[in-house]
Amino acid sequence: MSETENPTRVADIVALTLHGHQVRHAFGVPGGEVVTLMDALQATGIAFNLTRHETSAAIMAAGASTISGNPELLVTTVGPGLANAVNGIADALQERVPLIVISGVVDRATRARYTHQVIDHAQLLRPLVKASFEVEPESVASTVARAVAIATAEPMGPVHLDLSPSVAAMIAPNVSVAIPPKRFAASASVTDPAVRALSERLRTADRPLIIAGLEAVRSNAGPSLQHLAETIGAPLITTYKAKGIIPEDHPLSLGSAGLSPLADHVLLPLFERADLVLAFGYDPIEMRLGWLDFVADQTKLIDISKAPRDHGMHHAGTWISAEPRSILQALNGSLVERKAWAGGEPAEAKAELDRVFSTRHAWGPHAIVDHLNEAAGTDGLVTVDSGAHRILLSQKWRAATPLSLLQSAGFCTMNAALPLAIGAKVADRSRRVFAVMGDGGLEMGIGELATVRDLGLPLAIVLFQDRSLALIAMKQASAGLAPAGVTLGETDFATVAFGFGGYGVNVETIYDFRNELEAAGRRKSFSLIACRFDASAYDGAF
Repeated sequence: MSETENPTRVADIVALTLHGHQVRHAFGVPGGEVVTLMDALQATGIAFNLTRHETSAAIMAAGASTISGNPELLVTTVGPGLANAVNGIADALQERVPLIVISGVVDRATRARYTHQVIDHAQLLRPLVKASFEVEPESVASTVARAVAIATAEPMGPVHLDLSPSVAAMIAPNVSVAIPPKRFAASASVTDPAVRALSERLRTADRPLIIAGLEAVRSNAGPSLQHLAETIGAPLITTYKAKGIIPEDHPLSLGSAGLSPLADHVLLPLFERADLVLAFGYDPIEMRLGWLDFVADQTKLIDISKAPRDHGMHHAGTWISAEPRSILQALNGSLVERKAWAGGEPAEAKAELDRVFSTRHAWGPHAIVDHLNEAAGTDGLVTVDSGAHRILLSQKWRAATPLSLLQSAGFCTMNAALPLAIGAKVADRSRRVFAVMGDGGLEMGIGELATVRDLGLPLAIVLFQDRSLALIAMKQASAGLAPAGVTLGETDFATVAFGFGGYGVNVETIYDFRNELEAAGRRKSFSLIACRFDASAYDGAF
């Protein structure tokens, strides 16, 4: 991110971001809703060319884009202005033109009650554009950069942005401008220019840091990633879905991140201290709002991924389009072992994470996770449902191998653990599988116990029964709100399990839990162990 010096309008940030992505020509017919944008374009060096019809303007922009090799811009006013452009936008879609369409739109404050010239722009263009967004003051640069990234990703095509006049004229609360990354299509060779440049960056970095995601797991990059981390002394953080890509008891593993503010408070400062951040197969769909722009200086961040960079969650200074494992193998052939992080910050962070997630009571969610982790060993597979128990488990769990903890980390849907466990067990009946659920999640999909029975699957279902939608209750409390709609009645899940043809038991001590978990491993039918505790056990847990 580069900083401008003076107070800047949102329209200026739009124009500066477009200019930074090589847009140089705008075409259209003006209207009152886009006059501030037109002024900003002219000031930035993007010439506005007046046309006689919006479809012609779209096709002119397509012609300019074909010659320049860059995305170009169509500007229309509200309602009939955009409607006039439909033919030209459809042409851009079928001609694979990276056309950026910015239309004025009625201000949000009056949109719900005002009718003159008001149509749903996004709905009108839905079949004709790759995406449609409305520009908001707090995220303007990232939204525009994302629009350009989507438009220029193959197959190229138009992307639409709505910009209201009041937002366009507003002083931007954040004057950072997103610049496009340097792009390299690298090969798995130490002589590849991108690999050589990356090797040089690593040789001179004093505080390198690695973050890895699911794509790195799927490319079987774990051994090469561990070798690189050990060679350059770089700590490794993963998304929840990449847990175990290197064993999480490794001194350089700082575990996973994504949902826990306690973990964020420890890990995010490391990114501020780092002088180089390598993102191997990292997909921000696995993270949350706290990880927007987790590296403020985009020149420090290098994305290594085959996936297109079509999001606005973060901005990397360099994008190497390659399979993570191939780049890692090439790097590992060109580096020598060295020390990093002379101040010992990663080790301090690891110790602090161990402290904040330590088990303080003999019974409760922390103790349950500890023993389940021990019982699962290195070969067991665990699935976990959404909720407070999932956040705690994902942070405390020590994964020895990748894809040994399965969860819905992108969509975060409830009632995922049991279906995931069933699918995993069907795919590999020799492996012991544990489904970790909350009472709310199991009640949402309790009928699948019949599926477990009918398929004859000896699953172990570990139920965190706190009689609450605990995560929602915690969010209500943090907002200063009284709890509402989050209290669950006490279902006798042990009896329910027997009714579905399995074994069920209620436990309230770690001793009983250990015994029942061990016995579950010997049964040919499923076992449901309902671990009962009060929802207050989660207070301050994550």
